[in-house]
Amino acid sequence: MKIGILVGMENTFPPALIEKINSMNAGVTAEYIKLGGIRADSEGSEYRLIFDRISHEIPYYRSFLKHAVLNGTIVVNNPFWWSADDKFFNYSLAVKLGVAVPKTVLLPQKAYIKGVTDASLRNLEFPLKWQEIVDYVGLPAILKPHDGGGWRDVYKVESLEHLWECYNKTGTLAMTLQEFIDFTDYVRCYCVGRKHVLVMPYDPKNRRYVPREEAALAPDLEDRIVRETMLLNEALGYDLNTVEFAIRDGIPYAIDFMNPAPDADIYSVTQPYFNWVVNAVAEMLVDYARNGAPTLRHHRWNRFLDNDVIGNLPTASEITREILTGVGQVAETASTVVSSVIEQITETVAPRRGRKKAGEGAAEGKAAKAKSAEKSARGPRKSKSASGDPRA
Repeated sequence: MKIGILVGMENTFPPALIEKINSMNAGVTAEYIKLGGIRADSEGSEYRLIFDRISHEIPYYRSFLKHAVLNGTIVVNNPFWWSADDKFFNYSLAVKLGVAVPKTVLLPQKAYIKGVTDASLRNLEFPLKWQEIVDYVGLPAILKPHDGGGWRDVYKVESLEHLWECYNKTGTLAMTLQEFIDFTDYVRCYCVGRKHVLVMPYDPKNRRYVPREEAALAPDLEDRIVRETMLLNEALGYDLNTVEFAIRDGIPYAIDFMNPAPDADIYSVTQPYFNWVVNAVAEMLVDYARNGAPTLRHHRWNRFLDNDVIGNLPTASEITREILTGVGQVAETASTVVSSVIEQITETVAPRRGRKKAGEGAAEGKAAKAKSAEKSARGPRKSKSASGDPRA
């Protein structure tokens, strides 16, 4: 029985993981996977499980992994759920689950791909109520992509004018504006198999991990962080993920929890945390390869989305209590988690496929129209008017 490792430029975590799995003598071996042309009618795979670290950057890999799942291969993380998520949706889900998150607003894009015209944007509000948005979120605030990572294209804005200046640099990225949490403590939590959690103090200003003994949290606070880390990953269906919390006035705010290929480089996470991650991930992958993984069941957030069954479902608060009960049954302390979340948390609901609707009208893609659209009100520029309204 084999595990295939799909990686990018990482040089420390993948070889350590392969070495660990191959040393366990569990009847499972691991190796780097090799891919070429993939036939649509091919069935099965020589790999029982594929561990994905790079498909978020390589569409070819993502498409192959979906094909692999279709044909019975276990993939960590599940490429279908990963493809369906974005950070703004995750914040919305966290609100439903009762997890504290910063106030967050999704913003229209500043620019669009070639061929998108004024007619394509007729549903957009103009001018955008920028002052109302800023009043809700507060200043300073964080402007960041709704679906991104690695601290790319992230801005801390101090004023409305600064927001417009940064927003004008974002191009075709869909962005969120988020309340800045002036934290006293910050942690990044590894969650493996939705039941093992490692709380790692983190310094986001200098982007470095801090030894636990140098930034110990109160036991009750750490217990809450563990429970909510597991709650989020159980709801999202991620078998490997990191969740970041900024702690203000004793409340952990979930800042970022869509990291299905989280940083695991030894020179970044440091030796003690690296060893924990390698061992925990190796044990999870071997267990999934031998016993099957829960990646194909319907995840909790589907229950919020299927209007055909929503009338017969519990409320969001009831679902949250159910999941928290299951999480509580597997969490003994912040550092010791002993069993998996119980299947009776919810009854699975099969999602229905929505029908595609035909587009309205013919596309307007002529060069003159496109040029005009670029000058339209899709994003703010500093206005010379007394009102301060951003105008194209």
